[in-house]
Amino acid sequence: MVIFHHMTSSNKRPWDLMNWVWKKLMPAIKSILYKNCFCNTLPDLWYVLHNSYNSAENRPVDTCFLNEIPQVGLIDWPAFSKQEFKDAIAKCSSLSALGSDHISWKHLKTLFSSDLCLEKIVNVANTCINLEFWPFHFKATNTVIIPKPNKESYSTPKSFHPIILLNTASKLIEKVISN
Repeated sequence: MVIFHHMTSSNKRPWDLMNWVWKKLMPAIKSILYKNCFCNTLPDLWYVLHNSYNSAENRPVDTCFLNEIPQVGLIDWPAFSKQEFKDAIAKCSSLSALGSDHISWKHLKTLFSSDLCLEKIVNVANTCINLEFWPFHFKATNTVIIPKPNKESYSTPKSFHPIILLNTASKLIEKVISN
């Protein structure tokens, strides 16, 4: 009781007694260890994480099994409708992370509540299909690497999880194509 009285009279901040306002310290971690070498510089860390998460890159792939798949004739792709986009975007959570374009689903939902804006994205999608072209900015990604929860040690690259952020408008078009 004396501590409480002293704190409320001197600091005028009784909430300082609550443990949730105390400064939280990050857990101490060791340097990431890769092939018995510590990664102490940013280029080393980038190299290790890149090699860990892209380990299949540049490996030879046997694609001869694709020749055995029977070919199907070309079909006409029906044009997208506004309703398909409305249905697809309605299923998206407004709480998910921003895309690489810094646009959230909530932004797109607000934007596409206007028929004019919705018509523009439908036109973009139909043009991409008709031209058989996917713009580069739809393919651009940002990768964020976060620590996996409850790991005993964060000294190996496998203790982290990459999150790939894609362009939100392109994800919407891909959802409509998928549906």
